[in-house]
Amino acid sequence: MESGFEAQIEGRALTPMMRQYLRAKAENPSALLMFRMGDFFEMFFEDARIAAKELGIMLTSRDKDRGDGGTPMAGVPHHAVGSYVARLVDRGFTVALCDQVEDPKKAKGLVKREITQLVTPGTLSDLDALDPAAPSYVAFVGAAEGSPPVRPVGALELLAGELLVTHCDEALLADELRRLGVRELLVPDAERSAVERLLGPERQLPLRPLTSLVGPAAARRALADRFGNEALIGQDGPASDGQAVALVELVRFAEATQRRALAHLMKPRAYRVADTVILDETTRRNLELTTTLLDNRRQGSLLWHLDRCRTAMGSRRLGQWLLFPLREPAAIEERLDAVQALKDDRGGRETISRALDGVRDLERLLGRVAIGRATPRDLGAVRGSLQQIPALRAALAEQRTALGRRWRELDPLPELAALLERALVDEPPLACTEAGIFRPGYDAPLDELAATCGEGHGFLVDLERRERARTGIHNLKVRFNKVFGYYIEVTKANLAAVPSDYVRKQTLVNAERYITDELKRFEDRVLNADERRKARELELFAELVDTVAAQGARLRTISRLLAETDALASLAQVADEGRYCRPELVAEPVLALEASRHPVIERLLPGGERFVPNDLRLDADGEQLVILTGPNMAGKSTVMRQAALVAILAQMGSFVPARTARVGLCDRIFTRVGAADNLGRGRSTFMVEMLETASILRHATRQSLVLLDEVGRGTSTFDGVSIAWAVAEELHDRVGCRTLFATHYHELTALAEGRARIVNRSIAVQERDGRVVFLRRLVDGPANRSYGIQVAALAGLPGGVLRRAREVLGELERRQSHPGRSEASPPAPAAPEGALEAALDALDPLNLTPLQALAALDRLKTIRADGAPKG
Repeated sequence: MESGFEAQIEGRALTPMMRQYLRAKAENPSALLMFRMGDFFEMFFEDARIAAKELGIMLTSRDKDRGDGGTPMAGVPHHAVGSYVARLVDRGFTVALCDQVEDPKKAKGLVKREITQLVTPGTLSDLDALDPAAPSYVAFVGAAEGSPPVRPVGALELLAGELLVTHCDEALLADELRRLGVRELLVPDAERSAVERLLGPERQLPLRPLTSLVGPAAARRALADRFGNEALIGQDGPASDGQAVALVELVRFAEATQRRALAHLMKPRAYRVADTVILDETTRRNLELTTTLLDNRRQGSLLWHLDRCRTAMGSRRLGQWLLFPLREPAAIEERLDAVQALKDDRGGRETISRALDGVRDLERLLGRVAIGRATPRDLGAVRGSLQQIPALRAALAEQRTALGRRWRELDPLPELAALLERALVDEPPLACTEAGIFRPGYDAPLDELAATCGEGHGFLVDLERRERARTGIHNLKVRFNKVFGYYIEVTKANLAAVPSDYVRKQTLVNAERYITDELKRFEDRVLNADERRKARELELFAELVDTVAAQGARLRTISRLLAETDALASLAQVADEGRYCRPELVAEPVLALEASRHPVIERLLPGGERFVPNDLRLDADGEQLVILTGPNMAGKSTVMRQAALVAILAQMGSFVPARTARVGLCDRIFTRVGAADNLGRGRSTFMVEMLETASILRHATRQSLVLLDEVGRGTSTFDGVSIAWAVAEELHDRVGCRTLFATHYHELTALAEGRARIVNRSIAVQERDGRVVFLRRLVDGPANRSYGIQVAALAGLPGGVLRRAREVLGELERRQSHPGRSEASPPAPAAPEGALEAALDALDPLNLTPLQALAALDRLKTIRADGAPKG
């Protein structure tokens, strides 16, 4: 049992407590063990060294007087252990909490301790440590099934009690796990290397191999026993063996970490990846859906712009809708109906927002109740949330929408709300071990014990007055402290007046402390009452937690409705503020936008500056592929991104930033924007560009929306033009999807000749006094030039560099008009004024060989008398 510590404990005389520690450590040798000792959680040996380094806490030692320096030791206060555990888990460690499971005052010998919780990245339950706006799933990926191969994927959100299951194409696996928000991944040990290969070296996801798995038949029985036979039915019929195993292994893992059965887990929900718009990691990053491209911050992303939610669970639901846009028209229209009603009713929306301000993260609070981590303050938050239900119901029940119907049918649990209001004080304490959880009048026995405990002050004042009168000692004091209990203190100068019935309890430098029979009887009564009061409060609190847990299913219905209402109200607020329109959803593969804007850029523009809206039309049967030209900084990327964002917003059930929008449902949205390398995997910028482009050509369908920016710019001009030309032809001729193709290769504009579904568009600019003015308007026809040197001038390139660039550009343009001229190198630099004279002066004809003279003459022929290079 202790073999893992042999090197560290060899030759040591182990105390009973240390043997208890080592037994606990042997249960989970790979975890950092935090061992409760009094008011601290202590760590020993290598765990202590690791914790001291990672947490920045003091490394000390136990038994320092031994010759070997003692046992390394580090500890953290028990009341703050959650924050320390979260920091360790965030650094990739698993933490085992070994707590005292009996009252130390009642223990006979060594206090009994057990591991009460394993904390892993996917099972973190500390609300302060979790990102309130992001999900936290632990997932399981099983062995490949079928042909082409797909893998069963299960996902569990511990506090939400949510179980998901699907089949995922291996090519989509890494993206799907990131999109779900998976924080920890379980895999069969035999599949570890294969899954790691699919995720790639940059996966940044803790991976836990499982060596012993439940069999398929046993998994099916377990699911049926726990959730009913319907739990074995997925979206495509009966669940596969791999899906059944995935679900059971997730439940087993979660219950092992929490050391209890998890009765709050909901029936598994099967989903198909293809039921929502597929947005791969490249697309999510390039469109800045949840974080910005430049600094990976939430502020500046589309989610930041949309999120006006008043609750954490509303923010999580909104983020889920954004990353999983719908493809089912009826479901989208249901959300749009709700947004429409909330947008049109500003007064009602303000009432809803005020009520939601009083709602806490009910979803995760219920999870803490279910796993036994709830505090009095948590139950106070549940109470406060339930108290807002009547106002919300009154504001929403009259809506003639599916949302209104759900509010009319909701059970608001008034009895539970009334019980929590009657039971808990206004500001419940953080820990259930602290006194003062319950209101006076809630429990008569508790009130009696509290009254007894409260007698102390009055009794001590009265006793002090009587004893001063009896003894004549005017500065006699009756006091209490936690170490010595109650006592009478007399200064040394008055010791002669001390009565014979005083029993000495403690000697100080300037005083003596005594106790009397009366004070001793009072102490026994009051201290006993205090212990009984604490025990009674713990008993009542456990009963209250059980009562809340028993209503878990109905409370989860409330929490889901609150989250969706908050998310819909947020979308309505954004739509009202931004003058967004309700999109028209159609089956045809079109995207017709009138006066569309980029939602985030519009919000971030400096005060007074107005975003220039644009019309755009894409139609797989008409203007299918737009070749978009124009200078850098003119706004090509903005136009492209706003088209994709409008499509995503429409399919998530949001209004969109446009005067009108007709949106054909997309199955996937692809983007290839910007340049980035991955040198760690041996991939250059151009290789990354080609890999992303290849993925688009393999997976795009006629229902897809594709945005391509500067394809082929990572290589030579001729190579780049050729590749870009061929890619555009493939998207037009074979795939037939709606495509925006931005480029600086003006040669590509010739693709529109003879191809009716390819059109040229450009971003309008004006040139004034040699400077370019960006008009930001999308117009028909190609751009006539790229204005790169003008943009360079705006960026502040030195004047000499700009002049030289114009000279080179002029020569290259002349060469293009004379195909016979070599393009191997740019023109030679212009010779400075007087260069011919200077070259002649430098010659010494008397000392030149015939060969040197011929070479000098050749050089002179390249210099004109005016100092310019000879053509």
